[in-house]
Amino acid sequence: MRLVLLGAPGSGKGTQAQRMQARHGVPQVSTGDLLRAAVAQQTPLGRAAKAVMDAGQLVADDVMLGIIRERLAQADAARGFILDGFPRTIAQADGLAGQLADLGLALDAVVLLDVDPEILLRRMAGRRSCRRCGRVFHVESNPPKPGELCTDGRPHDLFQRPDDNEQTVRERLAVYAERTQPLIDYYQRKGMLRRVDANGTLDEVDARIEGVLQRR
Repeated sequence: MRLVLLGAPGSGKGTQAQRMQARHGVPQVSTGDLLRAAVAQQTPLGRAAKAVMDAGQLVADDVMLGIIRERLAQADAARGFILDGFPRTIAQADGLAGQLADLGLALDAVVLLDVDPEILLRRMAGRRSCRRCGRVFHVESNPPKPGELCTDGRPHDLFQRPDDNEQTVRERLAVYAERTQPLIDYYQRKGMLRRVDANGTLDEVDARIEGVLQRR
């Protein structure tokens, strides 16, 4: 299984990717996590990315593609992967296709999670992340289970991202719509796009994703 998950901020990409990872045994590959790890480990690509981010600029496509290439070369991705947050541009999509073609592989599908913008606002206001393991929870729909511990054996250390206020969320959704629509069109033309209604409970959306994947 080699998938790309597309969706606006708060659409549930991270949560659904975690569920699919557990069910199918292939890794969730989050570009945000990869960037933070590369920077922390001070790899050559991580140093290049840090310099760009410190200057307040977007990380260049070639740097992102290099980080993705390194991650997909790891043993746990041999059976497949779920890309969460990548690609974000047509250039990155073309680069990813080229990398996979070099390996004799291709994406199986691109899953787009469609959610009403007003629902996204409510979702993001209740979103919390663990500082240590990076897992994403929601105070209403997906809180930590009673007694659940983090990977280090302590309770999850949850926090709300500062950009999850309403004004910032609206701005982020507008930017997403502007930048991502070309990518949606790109995969639509290739016949790879699978639209999923992501309104509803986690289990309902989960079942819809599995349904569209079974029909590919």
